[in-house]
This record gives sequence, structure tokens and C-alpha cells, in this order.
Amino acid sequence: MALVNEHFLKLPGSYLFSDIAKKINTFRITHPKKEVIRLGIGDVTRPLPQVCIEAMHKAVDEMADAKTFRGYGPEQGYDFLIDAVIKHDYATRGVHFSPQEIFINDGAKSDTGNIGDILRHDNSVGVTDPIYPVYIDSNVMCGRAGILEKDGKWSNVTYMPCTAENNFIPEIPDKRIDIVYLCYPNNPTGTTLTKPELKKWVDYALDNDTLILFDAAYEAFIQEDDVPHSIYEIKGAKKCAIEFRSFSKTAGFTGVRCGYTVVPKELTAATLEGERISLNKLWNRRQCTKFNGTSYITQRAAEAIYTAEGRRQVKETIDYYMNNARTMKEGLETSGLEVYGGVNAPYIWLKTPNGISSWRFFEQMLYEANVVGTPGVGFGPSGEGYIRLTAFGKHEDCVEAMKRIRNWLK
Repeated sequence: MALVNEHFLKLPGSYLFSDIAKKINTFRITHPKKEVIRLGIGDVTRPLPQVCIEAMHKAVDEMADAKTFRGYGPEQGYDFLIDAVIKHDYATRGVHFSPQEIFINDGAKSDTGNIGDILRHDNSVGVTDPIYPVYIDSNVMCGRAGILEKDGKWSNVTYMPCTAENNFIPEIPDKRIDIVYLCYPNNPTGTTLTKPELKKWVDYALDNDTLILFDAAYEAFIQEDDVPHSIYEIKGAKKCAIEFRSFSKTAGFTGVRCGYTVVPKELTAATLEGERISLNKLWNRRQCTKFNGTSYITQRAAEAIYTAEGRRQVKETIDYYMNNARTMKEGLETSGLEVYGGVNAPYIWLKTPNGISSWRFFEQMLYEANVVGTPGVGFGPSGEGYIRLTAFGKHEDCVEAMKRIRNWLK
């Protein structure tokens, strides 16, 4: 008989956002006349940039002509998009890569979850806490996380708390860890690390032969000069870090699906015998086996983002969402709440008042203000007592939501 991967059975019964959706549906059934404003799931609401639409239309026309039709593309991505990424995302910041170091994907979520394929199952793992659930769940699925303990932590995972008490700056571990996940600007807290703070992590990784998995999906939202857009702005990072990028929030590609992963050629990991192996070669082999590449039409749309007009249109979208973030941050602070994030990221990290639990505050806000957030505890033990709100909604909804919350808290 076929046997299941029993590590999957260790996972909680459903994904965080599935639980939220069920609670919202229950509310709508029992309160059919109430209009709910959803500021929970980080999905975008602005349409794709017009340059992307035009590029996709052109690409579709090409697919209708035998002379320009394209079937299977390169698993690593088309050169036209890889070259645009290298030129605009890295060369402008003094960082240089060869085309073979960039891997186009169908969104950062896939690669952050799949990167573990090329790493041994018994590597030790460290995560900032709270954290994007995929990082933990993907390690549970392969047996790397251990077992779930009563305190909500996995036995083989080192948690590095990020709370108001330490200004959301994770403490450098006092022991060696094989793999460390970092996400900055951070999801869910919306906070960032300065270059000196990020350099401490690169130095730690180099000193301890640690691999950093760096999720930079929200780098385009950075507003302050001392916040790095890429871990590769730090000297030595090419020897210790893989970086993940996404067009989902930057250009509204949540439904189109496109991003990329950077695996430097000089990055290596060891076998049990001590032989150093190129992770670039391993990842390339994995992709050639398990991935058929992102569609040509999608990659043409992504390429258009890097044109002068594309950059202008994307900036308009980012400015729109960051204006929402400012509106929400100011509105919540006026209501007397403790608020973090919202400056370099489209996320607001709200501390629940009077020690109310995350889920309890979520339900009160849903039923009494008809506004949806995401319970912070769903992102890890240190998220207890917080709620995440996203700035990806319509501006008028953000304004109305702040009004509802203010009236509710009175």
C-alpha cells in the first residue's frame, strides 16, 4: 500500500488564512446586511500597470502567429527579463550578477517553500518570530521542524522574537544555526533593518557557515535611505545568502504570478564528508526537473515594469498603498493604539489593547467594527497580542475602516 508523508500530518488542520475565511463567511451568513472591510489578507486591489497589459496583449498576439509562437521556455527564465532584473534591481545599487544567477519563478512563495529541496532534512533552522507561515510549514513538511510543542513552537526550530520590547530587531543567536530565514521589510510586522543591523547577520552567517534565506518581496516599498533593498548590498552576502523577490505586491502580480530567486555562484554548502557544493548548480538542477518555467506572456509583462513608463506606473501604485498605510497608521494612533510598521512596508502591526488575545481582538473587530485583520499569533508565538492590517485595500475603505475602529473603541 502507498504510505503518506507523515510529516504533513503534523501540520495544523488548515492554513491560517483559510481559518480567517471561514470566520468571515460565518459572520456574513449571520449578518447578511453588514458590509465587511477586509484588511487582512495581503492581496492587492489596484489593476496591473497599463504597460504590463499592453505587453501581455502583444505577447498573446505573438503566440497566435507561427513565426513568433513560443512553446517551452527556459526553466530559468527568458534572457530579456533576467537582463532587466540585473540592470535595474542590482546594477543600480552597485551589485553585479551573471544571468545564470537569476531564476525567474511563479512568485516568491513557491521558491521560499521549495528551496528546502536542495538542503538536508536535518539542518537546524532559525526564524524571526513572528514569521510568514510558509517558512515554517515547508520545513515541517520535510521533517526538518521537529514536533509542535505546547507553547506553539516547533522543537527543532530556533525562534528569535521580534516584539516592541526589542524594537522588532531580532537578537543574533548565541549558537550556530544552519539555515536562517530573514524577511525585510518584514511580513507581518512591517518593520525593517538598517544596513548596520543587516551586516551583523551577514557577519554571523560568514563566521558560522550559515545559509541566510532572505525574502525581499517588499523592498520596493522602502522609503528611508538607511534601509537596504537587498542583502547583497552588504559585503560578503553572496557567499552566504539566497534572495527572493516578487512582482506580486510591487506591480499587482498576485494573480499573474511572477518573481525571481537569486542564487550566487559563489554560494556553497557542504556534504557530510565536507565537500563544498554549489547551491546554484543544485537549484538549477531542481528547477530543470520540477519546473517548466514561467509563461512567456507573464515574463513579457514583468519586463515592461522596468521601462521608464513602467517604473513610473509602478511607483504610482506603491505611492497609493503607502498613502493608505499612512492614513491607517495615523488613524489608529489617533485612536490611542500602539502601531508599528507602515513606514517602509504596506503592513500595519497593531498591538491589541488591554492584553486582549489576537483571536479575541480579531473577532471583536469583525463583529463590532466589521473590519477584518489577521491575528498576529497566526504568524508565530511572538505575534500573540498583535493584529496585522494591510494597506492594499481601496483608499476609501481604509478611511472608512479607521473611522469604524475609532467609533468602536470609544
